[in-house]
Amino acid sequence: MRTHLATHLTDPLAVVRNLGILAHVDAGKTTLTERMLYATGSTHKRGEVHDGTTVTDFDPQERDRGITIFAAAVSCAWDGHRINLIDTPGHVDFADEVERSLRVLDGAVAVFDAVAGVEPQSESVWRQADRHAVPRIAFVNKLDRAGADLDTAVASIRARLHPAPLVVQLPIGTEDGFTGVVDLLRMRALVWADGDDGAQEGPVPADLREEADRRRRALEEAVAELHAGALDEFCARSALSAATLAAALRDLTHSGDGVVVLCGSAYRNRGIEPLLDAVVAYLPSPLDVPAVRGTHDGVPQERSADPAAPLAALVFKVNATPTGRLTYLRVYSGTIGKGDAVMDAGARRTERIGRILRVQADRRTPLERAVAGDIVAVVGLKSARAGSTLCAPEAPLVLEPPGVAEPVVSVAVEARRGTDTDRLASALGRLAEEDPSLVVRTDPETGQTVLSGMGELHLEVAVETLRRTHGLDVGVGRPRVAHRETVVRGVCGLVFRHVKQDGGAGQFAHVVLDVEPMGPVDPDGSAPVGGGGDGGGGFEFRSSVVGGSVPREYVRAVEAGCRDALADGPLGGHPVTGLRVTLTDGATHVKDSSDTAFRTAGRLALREALRACAMVLLEPVAEVTVTVPEDTVGSVLGDLAARRGRVTGSTVRAGSAVVGATVPLAELFGYATRLRSRTQGRGTFTARPTGYAPVPASDPVTGSTR
Repeated sequence: MRTHLATHLTDPLAVVRNLGILAHVDAGKTTLTERMLYATGSTHKRGEVHDGTTVTDFDPQERDRGITIFAAAVSCAWDGHRINLIDTPGHVDFADEVERSLRVLDGAVAVFDAVAGVEPQSESVWRQADRHAVPRIAFVNKLDRAGADLDTAVASIRARLHPAPLVVQLPIGTEDGFTGVVDLLRMRALVWADGDDGAQEGPVPADLREEADRRRRALEEAVAELHAGALDEFCARSALSAATLAAALRDLTHSGDGVVVLCGSAYRNRGIEPLLDAVVAYLPSPLDVPAVRGTHDGVPQERSADPAAPLAALVFKVNATPTGRLTYLRVYSGTIGKGDAVMDAGARRTERIGRILRVQADRRTPLERAVAGDIVAVVGLKSARAGSTLCAPEAPLVLEPPGVAEPVVSVAVEARRGTDTDRLASALGRLAEEDPSLVVRTDPETGQTVLSGMGELHLEVAVETLRRTHGLDVGVGRPRVAHRETVVRGVCGLVFRHVKQDGGAGQFAHVVLDVEPMGPVDPDGSAPVGGGGDGGGGFEFRSSVVGGSVPREYVRAVEAGCRDALADGPLGGHPVTGLRVTLTDGATHVKDSSDTAFRTAGRLALREALRACAMVLLEPVAEVTVTVPEDTVGSVLGDLAARRGRVTGSTVRAGSAVVGATVPLAELFGYATRLRSRTQGRGTFTARPTGYAPVPASDPVTGSTR
């Protein structure tokens, strides 16, 4: 017998729930989603992740890897309510998918492993939900596993996430003997028999009655401490009715002052119906969340969840399919119909809606219209991107787009066949359009096409998509860093005569140059050089010629020639930077001197001077800020030292250590994965290029002084 909450709601929006499933990878999000679809009758067979038969993990890569990669939207109905559900990825590399999903959701179910408790990515997605003020309920999954313990998992939620966990169920049985739960609100037992899809309702088992009474009392006391209305009743009656308790739990969930905790085993289909009841009872409808805020010409505006209001919708995902371009959006206000004209407020472009689809992962059902509160996909939009606002042309509005994280890992990609170069560029553009956390750029110095993303797995998936979906044979490699060369010790009074006579007017130019470093350079590589993108502060040219031995127009030609010589240095043909050249003397010929002659002389003279100077090779360095748990600082510092990092500072805040360091950019390739492995996935870092530093003489890419 399935449990239901009776509803008598008449407003169509009051029976809508837009929620996401959040958790660490392998906590059971996709299995839970699958069981919810089965329990609601949306599917007639329970899919399994290990068999590759789940509804939401429909992409071939998801089935091959056994993880969720792309946020998938599905819809189902329960107790007269429509639930729009998004199954989000759990791997940290795909946190941007979670961010875009949370931006358009009204509530969430956070899933925790009953053995592991709060895992690193569970903590990360919880903080993401905090930033978006998304109300949550918690589901402690896998209670049938060896070592599973509800109390331990709840203690980790309280310690790591700092909410007030309000446990509303008591497990019946432990580990493999887990068969059901005691509903502490209604003081009843729900038991699932093997092979039975529904729960059998009955009285609380006698051996659990005392424990259930104790936990019910603890729940009432915890709720009374947090909720003023419940406190009044508790003081008057020394107890709370089930109705008062349910209303208070709903209020505390909406305000974020408490988190309702349920438990079960998604794999064995136990605890799913009570969870659906809790979604309906405690999570908000579109009517319960604040009106969406936007701007028009800099003036703040609000749009309430009213189908009769002007249209305001936010695009949160774009997907190119073989049958067309799908644009996923959340309608915040107004109504959108098939064939309607809508404005892309950011692009200031009006487009027409071709079709509206209710999405069930990779299956779609046509709709004639979508109203405020709906999450749907539309076909026909060409300019809209993730973060675009669609609005009524007569009532423009721009909504705040989801934040996009800065990519931290890069690889170089190239087409193995020259004929595929244009196709590769088009495919990369489509990938970046679908996933804003992927950034494609062409390195102006190395000429490589560089693909940047949130992690190595993120990039592996993107490259595999190029191969599978677009049929491209691509090669992948580490990007080459752009080195520079600079002067450590200069030369004075270098004399160079350029004389060329091959019939007709000849070329004559005589110059004397001094070459010196512009600033201090530490050849051991311990101090960064310069602060700009050119390395050592660039190039400076001066003239101290007196008496007019070199006319002014020829001085400019010498400077131009010197700049030509900076393109390739003597150590390895890298650009030269961070030096000062002074023209001290020279001579001209009455007939054979010219701008061309002095430009050539300047170029050749500086090249000869650089060969006589002591030079050093420079490499790009980045200022890195690493945030890690305090107990992993030693390991992280050792790894930074192994990467030739120079620690510049360390502070402790809120249980985490923040380490600042200067690290060669070439050593940061692969660092994201290494940091996560050393910190159990809890470490994060940001990197900002700050200039160039000398390569140590012992380095394989050496720029030893001469």
